[in-house]
Amino acid sequence: MNLLRPILIAFALSLAAIAPATAQDLQRGLEAAQRGDFATALREWRPLAEQGDAKAQHNLGLMYSNGDGVPNDHAEAVLWFRLAAEQGFAPAQFSLGVMFDTARGAAKDDVEAVHWWRLAAVQGHASAQYNLGNMFEEGRGVPQDNSKAVHWFRLAAKQGRLLVAMTNLGLMYAEGKGVSKDLIRAYMWSSLAADQGDQGALENREMIAKLMTAEQIAEAQQLTRDCVARHLMLCW
Repeated sequence: MNLLRPILIAFALSLAAIAPATAQDLQRGLEAAQRGDFATALREWRPLAEQGDAKAQHNLGLMYSNGDGVPNDHAEAVLWFRLAAEQGFAPAQFSLGVMFDTARGAAKDDVEAVHWWRLAAVQGHASAQYNLGNMFEEGRGVPQDNSKAVHWFRLAAKQGRLLVAMTNLGLMYAEGKGVSKDLIRAYMWSSLAADQGDQGALENREMIAKLMTAEQIAEAQQLTRDCVARHLMLCW
């Protein structure tokens, strides 16, 4: 499947369990970045990053990676991502994996990308779960294993945020890769993504429907409605 992987996530902070003063500084930096005032964001975040705050370190890495308010410097971004990632901060682990995957600021290294995405994935980071599924499907950095690819696509899709994971699951069921071939579930997963605007999933659903009887399509449509009504809990 030649689907694009998510690259770097947008600015996002988790302010839970942070000292109030630190949270205020992080929030001021976030608000500044959102209005394009990266000089203020840098002024708020750099001292926190230098003091070891993982969230500030990750945000600083994003600034260097994107060239927001600082010279674009992927090597500097990797430095900050690694400092945060080594503290167990899942968004930074995801971002560091992306840098190894895309050879930005570090030599391309599929094994390292898998290492960092796996650490983020087990913490529930949906984009890392999706990327890890791709690595298992393609056999990059890990032995090729479709059943493990399906496992990680399912976890990403279960969070309801990654349409590409749902699209991939539809294809895996349609082709019988990592799971028993099941056109009804292939149609269902394709529908879940297509109904949220994924054009590739829409095309896949039309292709899958041509292989199904009218009764199978009706059953798949009902399963999709039930799945949505129960917030994906019936999808498994």
